Amino acid sequence: MHENRLDIPLILSRLPLFQKLAPEQLAALESACRERRLAKGELLVQKGDAAKGFFVVVFGQIKLAFPSSQGNEKVVEILGPHQSFGEAVMFMDRPYPVFAEGLEESLLLHIGSAPVFDLLERDALFARRMLAGLSMRLHSLVQDVETYSLRSSAQRVVGYLLQHCPQTTGPCEGSFDISLPTSKQVIASRLNLTPETLSRIFHDLSANGLICVSGKQITINNVRQLREFDL
Repeated sequence: MHENRLDIPLILSRLPLFQKLAPEQLAALESACRERRLAKGELLVQKGDAAKGFFVVVFGQIKLAFPSSQGNEKVVEILGPHQSFGEAVMFMDRPYPVFAEGLEESLLLHIGSAPVFDLLERDALFARRMLAGLSMRLHSLVQDVETYSLRSSAQRVVGYLLQHCPQTTGPCEGSFDISLPTSKQVIASRLNLTPETLSRIFHDLSANGLICVSGKQITINNVRQLREFDL
């Protein structure tokens, strides 16, 4: 079945990293792009694969994780549309330290390293944007270490739920419905918890009347009370 050709320059121009690029710069990137469509559960890269560019998520959801010899995994990051990964290992000419897997049907663009390095040499704004993106990811990793080291299991779960609440300017007395973006097993790994611990915390929060859980659908009965819950 014939598939419509993607308008890659248009897609790239809508991504934060590439918004200020001139048409000729986008055209140079387009020549180094290749599409990659993933089914749910399909691997994009294995740990140890060579990095000859980086990936941008057009739509879908990608899991980055460390494998273990026991068959378990530690989820490092869950990426969605307009997010990228692989830049750091591309710069260092190192293999991927994690594997990447589609959590749902996804479309990505792989951007080869050569035009990226050329843009970095020629365009100071692009270089600053790339550095800003890498710095934000480093800051996020430092925050993760702080969270896992200093916050209790329940505090991690409460913090995760609050991150998915709509931004409001009022006292947050009302209830909010949120839909978990992926399975509870993946979320537990992302929070450095076992699935059993995550289930127990959900049960405790429900028993205290703070949330209601129905599969991936969670109702937060009162954001302020959840935030102030004595953990």
